[in-house]
Amino acid sequence: MNTVEMLDELQNKALHDERLKYRFLKTKEEEDALGAFCRVCRELGYEIYPMDVIQAGDEFYATMKRSTNGGGENSPKLEGEDDLYEMFFASLDQPGIPNAK
Repeated sequence: MNTVEMLDELQNKALHDERLKYRFLKTKEEEDALGAFCRVCRELGYEIYPMDVIQAGDEFYATMKRSTNGGGENSPKLEGEDDLYEMFFASLDQPGIPNAK
């Protein structure tokens, strides 16, 4: 399973488990938020490290850019599409999805 697949699986679990969602949201308050996030992932059995998240985001963005408008230099900027970490939390922070307190 690659990093994107692991993050997707963890995100789905967090959307259905308020405690897990809360644990992930609390990591954003840490000084090293990405490191804390990855530590929780590893505690859950998913071998994810900060560089894995960054590299997977870069690869995902490159794939998206290549598929947009031929992928040339004139391709539109894809806002935030290279940050899988932020994309992970975007769905957890959606309206209608309650945050655990």
